[in-house]
Amino acid sequence: MFTNFPHDGKSCFNYYFCIMSLADSIKNIREEKHLMQKEVATHIGVDKSTYSKIEKGLRELTVAELQKIAQLFNMTTDQLLNYDGDMPQEVVLEDKTAVEQMRLIQQLDDEDKKTIFKLIDKMLTNKKFKDFFQKNVALM
Repeated sequence: MFTNFPHDGKSCFNYYFCIMSLADSIKNIREEKHLMQKEVATHIGVDKSTYSKIEKGLRELTVAELQKIAQLFNMTTDQLLNYDGDMPQEVVLEDKTAVEQMRLIQQLDDEDKKTIFKLIDKMLTNKKFKDFFQKNVALM
C-alpha cells in the first residue's frame, strides 16, 4: 500500500525501512498514549493478532486503517507518517509565570493572538462592571 510514500522528506527507496519505521512509530505512539494493542485493533476493525503484525511491520496498513489510527491518536495521517519520536505535550498556561504565559502567547499566529487578547479584554471589562455594581449596590 505505501511503497512510495515520502518519509522524513525523502522518497522511500527501501520499502522495508519505511514500513518498519511506520510500524515503530505506531507502536511508540500507542505506548505513549497508554493504549493496549487490543484497543487499537478494535478501533481500526482488525483482530489483535493482525494488529500485532502491523506493529511488527509484517502487514501493511490500508489507507482506512491509517486514518482510523491517526484519529484514535488525535493526529493527522501526515503526522503519523512523518513521526520523529517527539510527541508534542499539552501546554497548560495556569502553572506558568506571567512572563512565560506571554512568551507562549507570542508564539501564536497574529489572528490567534488577536482572539486571545479580545477574550482577555472582554473578561477584564466584565470584571470592572461587576466590581462597580457590587460597590454601588453595597452603598444603597
